[in-house]
Amino acid sequence: MPGEASESELRGPVQVPNGCLGQTHSSGRQRVPRDSAMWTGWWLWPLVAVCTADQFRDNAVRLMQSTPVIDGHNDLPWQLLKKFNNQLQDPRANLTSLNSTHTNIPKLKAGFVGAQFWSAYTPCDTQNKDSVKRTLEQIDVIQRMCQLYPETFLCVTDSAGIQQAFQEGKVASLVGVEGGHSIDSSLGVLRALYHLGMRYLTLTHSCNTPWADNWLVDTGEDKAQSQGLSSFGQSVVKEMNRLGIIIDLAHVSVATMEAALQLSKAPVIFSHSSAYSLCHHRRNVPDHVLQLVKQTGSLVMVNFYNDYVSCKAEANLSQVADHLDYIKKVAGAGAVGFGGDYDGVSRLPSGLEDVSKYPDLVAELLRRQWTEEEVRGALAENLLRVFKAVEQASDHKQAPGEEPIPLGQLEASCRTKYGYSGTPSLHLQPGALLASLVTLLLSLCLL
Repeated sequence: MPGEASESELRGPVQVPNGCLGQTHSSGRQRVPRDSAMWTGWWLWPLVAVCTADQFRDNAVRLMQSTPVIDGHNDLPWQLLKKFNNQLQDPRANLTSLNSTHTNIPKLKAGFVGAQFWSAYTPCDTQNKDSVKRTLEQIDVIQRMCQLYPETFLCVTDSAGIQQAFQEGKVASLVGVEGGHSIDSSLGVLRALYHLGMRYLTLTHSCNTPWADNWLVDTGEDKAQSQGLSSFGQSVVKEMNRLGIIIDLAHVSVATMEAALQLSKAPVIFSHSSAYSLCHHRRNVPDHVLQLVKQTGSLVMVNFYNDYVSCKAEANLSQVADHLDYIKKVAGAGAVGFGGDYDGVSRLPSGLEDVSKYPDLVAELLRRQWTEEEVRGALAENLLRVFKAVEQASDHKQAPGEEPIPLGQLEASCRTKYGYSGTPSLHLQPGALLASLVTLLLSLCLL
Protein backbone atom coordinates (compact mmCIF):
# COMPACT_ATOMS: atom_id res chain seq x y z
CA MET A 1 0.00 0.00 0.00
CA PRO A 2 1.16 3.62 -0.50
CA GLY A 3 3.59 4.81 2.14
CA GLU A 4 4.61 1.30 3.22
CA ALA A 5 8.22 0.20 2.90
CA SER A 6 8.99 -2.26 0.12
CA GLU A 7 9.80 -5.87 1.00
CA SER A 8 13.44 -5.37 -0.01
CA GLU A 9 13.75 -2.25 2.18
CA LEU A 10 12.36 -4.10 5.19
CA ARG A 11 14.70 -7.04 4.70
CA GLY A 12 17.84 -5.06 4.01
CA PRO A 13 20.85 -6.48 2.13
CA VAL A 14 20.28 -9.96 0.80
CA GLN A 15 22.78 -12.54 2.07
CA VAL A 16 23.09 -15.80 0.16
CA PRO A 17 24.52 -18.64 2.28
CA ASN A 18 27.86 -20.13 1.30
CA GLY A 19 27.46 -23.37 -0.58
CA CYS A 20 24.49 -22.17 -2.65
CA LEU A 21 26.25 -19.88 -5.13
CA GLY A 22 29.79 -20.52 -3.96
CA GLN A 23 30.17 -17.11 -2.23
CA THR A 24 28.24 -14.49 -0.28
CA HIS A 25 26.67 -11.58 -2.16
CA SER A 26 25.03 -8.43 -0.83
CA SER A 27 22.39 -6.49 -2.72
CA GLY A 28 23.85 -3.30 -1.27
CA ARG A 29 27.32 -3.68 -2.77
CA GLN A 30 26.54 -2.71 -6.32
CA ARG A 31 24.14 -0.40 -8.05
CA VAL A 32 21.83 -2.13 -10.49
CA PRO A 33 18.83 -0.90 -12.44
CA ARG A 34 15.57 -1.03 -10.51
CA ASP A 35 14.04 -3.62 -12.85
CA SER A 36 17.15 -5.77 -12.50
CA ALA A 37 16.98 -5.51 -8.72
CA MET A 38 13.34 -6.59 -8.72
CA TRP A 39 14.23 -9.55 -10.93
CA THR A 40 17.10 -10.49 -8.60
CA GLY A 41 14.81 -10.35 -5.57
CA TRP A 42 12.29 -12.57 -7.32
CA TRP A 43 14.66 -15.51 -7.72
CA LEU A 44 17.07 -14.88 -4.84
CA TRP A 45 14.76 -15.32 -1.87
CA PRO A 46 13.43 -18.73 -2.96
CA LEU A 47 17.02 -19.79 -3.48
CA VAL A 48 17.92 -18.62 0.03
CA ALA A 49 14.98 -20.62 1.41
CA VAL A 50 16.07 -23.73 -0.47
CA CYS A 51 19.66 -23.42 0.69
CA THR A 52 18.58 -22.87 4.31
CA ALA A 53 16.36 -25.94 4.10
CA ASP A 54 19.31 -27.93 2.81
CA GLN A 55 21.32 -26.73 5.79
CA PHE A 56 18.70 -28.00 8.26
CA ARG A 57 18.48 -31.32 6.48
CA ASP A 58 22.26 -31.65 6.41
CA ASN A 59 22.28 -31.08 10.16
CA ALA A 60 19.51 -33.64 10.58
CA VAL A 61 21.53 -36.24 8.71
CA ARG A 62 24.61 -35.43 10.76
CA LEU A 63 22.67 -35.96 14.00
CA MET A 64 21.02 -39.15 12.80
CA GLN A 65 24.31 -40.69 11.75
CA SER A 66 25.28 -40.86 15.42
CA THR A 67 21.77 -41.04 16.92
CA PRO A 68 19.48 -42.96 14.56
CA VAL A 69 15.76 -43.04 15.14
CA ILE A 70 14.05 -45.59 17.36
CA ASP A 71 10.52 -45.95 16.03
CA GLY A 72 7.84 -47.25 18.37
CA HIS A 73 5.51 -49.00 15.96
CA ASN A 74 5.73 -50.51 12.47
CA ASP A 75 3.26 -53.00 11.00
CA LEU A 76 5.44 -54.51 8.26
CA PRO A 77 4.97 -58.01 9.77
CA TRP A 78 1.21 -57.65 9.28
CA GLN A 79 1.76 -56.73 5.63
CA LEU A 80 3.99 -59.78 5.22
CA LEU A 81 1.14 -61.93 6.53
CA LYS A 82 -1.51 -60.34 4.32
CA LYS A 83 0.56 -60.29 1.14
CA PHE A 84 2.66 -63.44 1.42
CA ASN A 85 1.24 -65.49 4.32
CA ASN A 86 4.56 -64.88 6.08
CA GLN A 87 6.54 -66.74 3.40
CA LEU A 88 9.68 -64.61 3.41
CA GLN A 89 11.43 -66.72 0.78
CA ASP A 90 8.77 -65.85 -1.76
CA PRO A 91 10.71 -63.71 -4.28
CA ARG A 92 7.97 -61.07 -4.11
CA ALA A 93 8.61 -60.68 -0.38
CA ASN A 94 12.26 -59.68 -0.83
CA LEU A 95 12.73 -56.81 1.61
CA THR A 96 15.47 -55.24 -0.50
CA SER A 97 13.10 -54.68 -3.41
CA LEU A 98 9.58 -54.79 -1.95
CA ASN A 99 7.91 -51.55 -3.09
CA SER A 100 4.27 -52.05 -2.17
CA THR A 101 4.89 -51.19 1.49
CA HIS A 102 5.98 -48.11 3.42
CA THR A 103 8.95 -50.10 4.69
CA ASN A 104 11.80 -51.94 3.03
CA ILE A 105 15.53 -52.17 3.65
CA PRO A 106 16.64 -49.30 1.36
CA LYS A 107 13.96 -47.03 2.87
CA LEU A 108 15.02 -47.94 6.41
CA LYS A 109 18.61 -47.04 5.59
CA ALA A 110 17.64 -43.77 3.90
CA GLY A 111 15.52 -42.88 6.94
CA PHE A 112 18.34 -43.63 9.41
CA VAL A 113 16.15 -46.06 11.33
CA GLY A 114 18.40 -47.61 13.96
CA ALA A 115 15.83 -49.51 16.00
CA GLN A 116 12.29 -50.63 15.32
CA PHE A 117 9.59 -52.11 17.50
CA TRP A 118 7.94 -54.42 14.99
CA SER A 119 4.28 -55.00 15.74
CA ALA A 120 3.20 -58.58 16.39
CA TYR A 121 -0.42 -57.73 15.67
CA THR A 122 -3.47 -59.90 15.39
CA PRO A 123 -6.94 -58.39 14.93
CA CYS A 124 -9.65 -58.24 17.55
CA ASP A 125 -11.71 -60.88 15.78
CA THR A 126 -9.16 -63.46 16.91
CA GLN A 127 -10.02 -62.81 20.57
CA ASN A 128 -11.33 -65.96 22.28
CA LYS A 129 -10.29 -67.90 19.16
CA ASP A 130 -6.76 -68.21 17.78
CA SER A 131 -5.16 -64.98 19.03
CA VAL A 132 -2.27 -66.73 20.79
CA LYS A 133 -1.43 -68.84 17.72
CA ARG A 134 -1.59 -65.80 15.44
CA THR A 135 0.61 -63.80 17.81
CA LEU A 136 3.21 -66.56 17.92
CA GLU A 137 3.30 -66.64 14.13
CA GLN A 138 3.88 -62.87 13.98
CA ILE A 139 6.70 -63.09 16.51
CA ASP A 140 8.14 -65.89 14.41
CA VAL A 141 8.13 -63.82 11.21
CA ILE A 142 9.96 -60.98 13.00
CA GLN A 143 12.62 -63.38 14.16
CA ARG A 144 12.92 -64.86 10.66
CA MET A 145 13.45 -61.36 9.25
CA CYS A 146 16.57 -61.16 11.43
CA GLN A 147 17.71 -64.60 10.30
CA LEU A 148 17.15 -63.93 6.59
CA TYR A 149 18.74 -60.45 6.58
CA PRO A 150 21.46 -60.59 9.27
CA GLU A 151 23.42 -57.81 7.59
CA THR A 152 20.47 -55.44 8.20
CA PHE A 153 18.46 -56.63 11.22
CA LEU A 154 19.66 -57.59 14.68
CA CYS A 155 16.96 -59.05 16.92
CA VAL A 156 17.49 -57.72 20.45
CA THR A 157 15.60 -57.80 23.73
CA ASP A 158 17.12 -55.04 25.84
CA SER A 159 18.41 -51.48 25.77
CA ALA A 160 22.01 -52.66 25.55
CA GLY A 161 21.10 -54.60 22.42
CA ILE A 162 19.77 -51.45 20.79
CA GLN A 163 23.03 -49.65 21.45
CA GLN A 164 24.97 -52.64 20.11
CA ALA A 165 22.95 -52.50 16.88
CA PHE A 166 23.70 -48.77 16.61
CA GLN A 167 27.41 -49.53 16.81
CA GLU A 168 27.13 -52.26 14.17
CA GLY A 169 25.08 -50.09 11.83
CA LYS A 170 22.10 -52.46 11.94
CA VAL A 171 18.41 -52.03 12.71
CA ALA A 172 17.77 -53.26 16.24
CA SER A 173 14.59 -55.31 15.91
CA LEU A 174 12.28 -55.69 18.89
CA VAL A 175 8.87 -57.29 19.34
CA GLY A 176 5.90 -55.23 20.44
CA VAL A 177 2.66 -57.19 20.84
CA GLU A 178 -0.27 -54.98 19.87
CA GLY A 179 -3.32 -55.90 21.89
CA GLY A 180 -3.92 -57.50 25.27
CA HIS A 181 -6.19 -60.09 23.66
CA SER A 182 -2.96 -61.73 22.47
CA ILE A 183 -2.30 -63.11 25.96
CA ASP A 184 -5.83 -64.61 26.18
CA SER A 185 -6.19 -63.36 29.77
CA SER A 186 -3.32 -65.57 30.96
CA LEU A 187 -0.31 -64.53 33.01
CA GLY A 188 1.36 -67.73 31.85
CA VAL A 189 0.99 -66.68 28.22
CA LEU A 190 2.29 -63.22 29.14
CA ARG A 191 5.43 -64.79 30.59
CA ALA A 192 5.85 -67.12 27.62
CA LEU A 193 5.66 -64.21 25.18
CA TYR A 194 8.26 -62.36 27.25
CA HIS A 195 10.61 -65.34 26.94
CA LEU A 196 10.03 -65.31 23.17
CA GLY A 197 11.18 -61.69 22.97
CA MET A 198 8.12 -59.50 23.54
CA ARG A 199 9.27 -56.24 25.12
CA TYR A 200 6.11 -54.22 25.04
CA LEU A 201 2.46 -55.14 25.23
CA THR A 202 -0.29 -52.75 24.16
CA LEU A 203 -2.93 -53.37 26.82
CA THR A 204 -5.78 -53.29 24.30
CA HIS A 205 -6.30 -52.86 20.61
CA SER A 206 -9.62 -51.46 19.40
CA CYS A 207 -11.62 -53.86 21.58
CA ASN A 208 -11.98 -54.46 25.28
CA THR A 209 -10.25 -57.40 26.86
CA PRO A 210 -11.91 -59.03 29.88
CA TRP A 211 -9.56 -56.95 32.03
CA ALA A 212 -8.94 -53.57 30.27
CA ASP A 213 -11.04 -51.03 28.37
CA ASN A 214 -10.15 -49.67 24.93
CA TRP A 215 -10.46 -46.20 23.40
CA LEU A 216 -13.85 -46.90 21.80
CA VAL A 217 -15.32 -46.74 25.30
CA ASP A 218 -14.60 -43.00 25.20
CA THR A 219 -16.54 -42.59 21.95
CA GLY A 220 -19.51 -44.55 23.26
CA GLU A 221 -19.07 -47.30 20.66
CA ASP A 222 -18.06 -49.83 23.34
CA LYS A 223 -19.28 -50.15 26.91
CA ALA A 224 -16.84 -49.97 29.80
CA GLN A 225 -16.29 -53.39 31.32
CA SER A 226 -13.38 -52.83 33.69
CA GLN A 227 -13.66 -49.11 34.41
CA GLY A 228 -10.05 -48.91 33.24
CA LEU A 229 -8.34 -51.95 34.69
CA SER A 230 -10.02 -54.84 36.50
CA SER A 231 -8.35 -56.61 39.41
CA PHE A 232 -6.82 -59.05 36.93
CA GLY A 233 -5.77 -56.13 34.71
CA GLN A 234 -3.86 -54.74 37.65
CA SER A 235 -2.18 -58.12 38.02
CA VAL A 236 -1.15 -57.94 34.35
CA VAL A 237 0.46 -54.52 34.89
CA LYS A 238 2.30 -55.74 38.01
CA GLU A 239 3.55 -58.84 36.20
CA MET A 240 4.77 -56.72 33.29
CA ASN A 241 6.68 -54.58 35.79
CA ARG A 242 8.17 -57.69 37.39
CA LEU A 243 9.28 -59.15 34.06
CA GLY A 244 10.52 -55.92 32.48
CA ILE A 245 7.90 -55.53 29.74
CA ILE A 246 7.13 -51.98 28.66
CA ILE A 247 3.47 -51.06 29.18
CA ASP A 248 2.02 -49.52 26.02
CA LEU A 249 -1.12 -47.38 26.36
CA ALA A 250 -1.84 -46.68 22.70
CA HIS A 251 -5.44 -47.77 21.93
CA VAL A 252 -6.65 -47.79 25.55
CA SER A 253 -9.40 -45.70 27.17
CA VAL A 254 -8.58 -42.63 29.23
CA ALA A 255 -9.56 -44.50 32.40
CA THR A 256 -7.13 -47.28 31.48
CA MET A 257 -4.40 -44.70 30.80
CA GLU A 258 -4.93 -43.16 34.21
CA ALA A 259 -5.06 -46.49 36.05
CA ALA A 260 -1.89 -47.86 34.41
CA LEU A 261 0.09 -44.65 34.86
CA GLN A 262 -0.82 -44.56 38.54
CA LEU A 263 -0.15 -48.25 39.16
CA SER A 264 3.01 -48.93 37.17
CA LYS A 265 6.32 -48.79 39.01
CA ALA A 266 8.12 -47.97 35.75
CA PRO A 267 7.52 -45.39 33.01
CA VAL A 268 5.12 -46.38 30.24
CA ILE A 269 4.87 -45.52 26.57
CA PHE A 270 2.24 -44.63 24.03
CA SER A 271 3.88 -46.40 21.10
CA HIS A 272 1.85 -44.62 18.40
CA SER A 273 -0.43 -41.82 19.63
CA SER A 274 -0.60 -38.06 19.18
CA ALA A 275 -1.91 -35.01 21.06
CA TYR A 276 -5.67 -34.81 21.64
CA SER A 277 -5.66 -31.01 21.95
CA LEU A 278 -4.46 -30.68 18.34
CA CYS A 279 -6.72 -33.39 16.93
CA HIS A 280 -9.78 -34.42 18.93
CA HIS A 281 -9.55 -38.12 18.20
CA ARG A 282 -9.90 -40.51 21.13
CA ARG A 283 -6.82 -42.44 20.05
CA ASN A 284 -4.81 -39.40 21.07
CA VAL A 285 -3.53 -38.37 24.51
CA PRO A 286 -5.40 -35.62 26.42
CA ASP A 287 -3.59 -32.88 28.32
CA HIS A 288 -4.25 -34.15 31.83
CA VAL A 289 -2.75 -37.52 30.83
CA LEU A 290 0.23 -35.70 29.32
CA GLN A 291 0.76 -34.24 32.77
CA LEU A 292 0.83 -37.77 34.20
CA VAL A 293 3.29 -38.68 31.45
CA LYS A 294 5.52 -35.85 32.62
CA GLN A 295 5.22 -36.82 36.28
CA THR A 296 6.12 -40.47 35.63
CA GLY A 297 8.90 -39.92 33.10
CA SER A 298 6.85 -41.68 30.45
CA LEU A 299 6.85 -41.25 26.67
CA VAL A 300 4.45 -40.41 23.82
CA MET A 301 5.69 -41.62 20.42
CA VAL A 302 3.83 -39.51 17.88
CA ASN A 303 1.66 -41.29 15.29
CA PHE A 304 1.74 -40.13 11.66
CA TYR A 305 -1.73 -41.37 10.64
CA ASN A 306 -3.58 -38.44 9.04
CA ASP A 307 -6.74 -39.07 11.04
CA TYR A 308 -4.80 -38.68 14.31
CA VAL A 309 -2.69 -35.76 13.07
CA SER A 310 -5.21 -33.41 11.44
CA CYS A 311 -8.50 -35.26 12.08
CA LYS A 312 -8.91 -35.12 8.31
CA ALA A 313 -8.08 -37.31 5.35
CA GLU A 314 -5.15 -35.01 4.46
CA ALA A 315 -2.22 -33.94 6.61
CA ASN A 316 1.36 -32.76 6.18
CA LEU A 317 4.76 -33.05 7.80
CA SER A 318 4.42 -29.66 9.48
CA GLN A 319 1.30 -30.80 11.34
CA VAL A 320 3.16 -33.84 12.69
CA ALA A 321 5.85 -31.46 13.93
CA ASP A 322 3.05 -29.46 15.61
CA HIS A 323 2.18 -32.55 17.68
CA LEU A 324 5.81 -33.04 18.64
CA ASP A 325 6.02 -29.37 19.60
CA TYR A 326 2.84 -29.56 21.64
CA ILE A 327 3.81 -32.66 23.61
CA LYS A 328 7.22 -31.13 24.28
CA LYS A 329 5.51 -27.98 25.56
CA VAL A 330 3.07 -29.79 27.86
CA ALA A 331 5.00 -32.86 29.01
CA GLY A 332 8.60 -31.81 28.39
CA ALA A 333 11.25 -32.64 25.81
CA GLY A 334 11.89 -35.98 27.52
CA ALA A 335 8.34 -37.14 26.77
CA VAL A 336 8.56 -37.06 22.95
CA GLY A 337 9.34 -39.83 20.47
CA PHE A 338 8.41 -41.16 17.03
CA GLY A 339 5.82 -43.89 16.42
CA GLY A 340 5.06 -43.57 12.74
CA ASP A 341 2.63 -46.51 12.42
CA TYR A 342 4.00 -47.20 8.95
CA ASP A 343 2.38 -50.12 7.12
CA GLY A 344 -0.46 -50.04 9.62
CA VAL A 345 -2.36 -47.06 8.22
CA SER A 346 -3.92 -46.13 4.89
CA ARG A 347 -3.17 -42.39 4.86
CA LEU A 348 0.10 -40.63 5.66
CA PRO A 349 1.04 -36.93 5.65
CA SER A 350 2.60 -35.34 2.60
CA GLY A 351 6.33 -35.32 3.23
CA LEU A 352 6.19 -38.48 5.38
CA GLU A 353 5.10 -41.02 2.81
CA ASP A 354 7.42 -43.82 3.99
CA VAL A 355 10.16 -44.59 6.50
CA SER A 356 12.82 -42.88 4.40
CA LYS A 357 11.38 -39.45 5.30
CA TYR A 358 12.47 -39.22 8.95
CA PRO A 359 15.36 -36.83 8.17
CA ASP A 360 12.88 -34.33 6.73
CA LEU A 361 10.87 -34.36 9.96
CA VAL A 362 14.03 -33.93 12.03
CA ALA A 363 15.04 -31.03 9.77
CA GLU A 364 11.69 -29.40 10.52
CA LEU A 365 12.30 -29.71 14.26
CA LEU A 366 15.70 -28.07 13.85
CA ARG A 367 14.05 -25.32 11.81
CA ARG A 368 11.73 -24.80 14.78
CA GLN A 369 14.77 -24.26 16.98
CA TRP A 370 14.77 -27.57 18.80
CA THR A 371 18.18 -28.01 20.38
CA GLU A 372 20.38 -30.90 19.31
CA GLU A 373 19.90 -32.42 22.77
CA GLU A 374 16.10 -32.30 22.38
CA VAL A 375 16.29 -33.82 18.91
CA ARG A 376 18.56 -36.65 20.08
CA GLY A 377 16.09 -37.30 22.88
CA ALA A 378 13.16 -37.60 20.48
CA LEU A 379 15.18 -39.76 18.11
CA ALA A 380 16.39 -42.34 20.60
CA GLU A 381 17.53 -41.23 24.01
CA ASN A 382 14.06 -40.79 25.52
CA LEU A 383 13.05 -44.33 24.60
CA LEU A 384 16.36 -45.72 25.83
CA ARG A 385 15.83 -43.94 29.16
CA VAL A 386 12.35 -45.44 29.54
CA PHE A 387 13.55 -48.90 28.51
CA LYS A 388 16.40 -48.80 31.04
CA ALA A 389 14.01 -47.68 33.79
CA VAL A 390 11.69 -50.60 32.96
CA GLU A 391 14.64 -52.99 33.12
CA GLN A 392 15.77 -51.55 36.45
CA ALA A 393 12.28 -51.87 37.92
CA SER A 394 12.03 -55.55 36.96
CA ASP A 395 12.63 -58.23 39.56
CA HIS A 396 12.84 -61.81 38.35
CA LYS A 397 13.60 -63.01 41.89
CA GLN A 398 10.12 -61.94 42.96
CA ALA A 399 7.52 -64.70 42.82
CA PRO A 400 5.47 -64.55 39.62
CA GLY A 401 1.77 -63.77 39.69
CA GLU A 402 -0.35 -66.92 39.71
CA GLU A 403 -3.93 -65.90 40.43
CA PRO A 404 -6.00 -66.71 37.33
CA ILE A 405 -8.72 -64.51 35.97
CA PRO A 406 -12.15 -65.60 37.28
CA LEU A 407 -13.78 -68.08 34.91
CA GLY A 408 -16.95 -66.03 34.80
CA GLN A 409 -15.06 -63.13 33.17
CA LEU A 410 -14.08 -65.27 30.19
CA GLU A 411 -16.18 -65.98 27.13
CA ALA A 412 -17.08 -69.66 27.22
CA SER A 413 -17.13 -70.51 23.51
CA CYS A 414 -14.17 -72.53 22.23
CA ARG A 415 -12.70 -72.66 25.72
CA THR A 416 -11.97 -75.58 28.02
CA LYS A 417 -12.10 -75.29 31.81
CA TYR A 418 -9.08 -77.27 32.94
CA GLY A 419 -7.88 -76.00 36.28
CA TYR A 420 -11.14 -74.22 37.01
CA SER A 421 -13.05 -77.52 37.20
CA GLY A 422 -10.34 -79.46 39.02
CA THR A 423 -10.38 -81.19 42.41
CA PRO A 424 -12.99 -79.47 44.61
CA SER A 425 -10.61 -79.36 47.56
CA LEU A 426 -8.43 -76.90 45.66
CA HIS A 427 -11.23 -74.41 45.15
CA LEU A 428 -13.87 -74.75 47.88
CA GLN A 429 -13.87 -72.90 51.19
CA PRO A 430 -13.78 -75.14 54.35
CA GLY A 431 -17.55 -74.90 54.93
CA ALA A 432 -18.35 -75.78 51.34
CA LEU A 433 -15.82 -78.61 51.47
CA LEU A 434 -17.47 -80.08 54.61
CA ALA A 435 -20.89 -79.91 52.97
CA SER A 436 -19.51 -81.72 49.92
CA LEU A 437 -18.05 -84.48 52.13
CA VAL A 438 -21.34 -84.90 54.01
CA THR A 439 -23.20 -85.24 50.71
CA LEU A 440 -20.65 -87.80 49.50
CA LEU A 441 -20.98 -89.89 52.73
CA LEU A 442 -24.77 -89.87 52.55
CA SER A 443 -24.57 -91.08 48.99
CA LEU A 444 -22.30 -93.95 50.02
CA CYS A 445 -24.69 -94.97 52.81
CA LEU A 446 -27.56 -95.23 50.36
CA LEU A 447 -25.65 -97.61 48.10
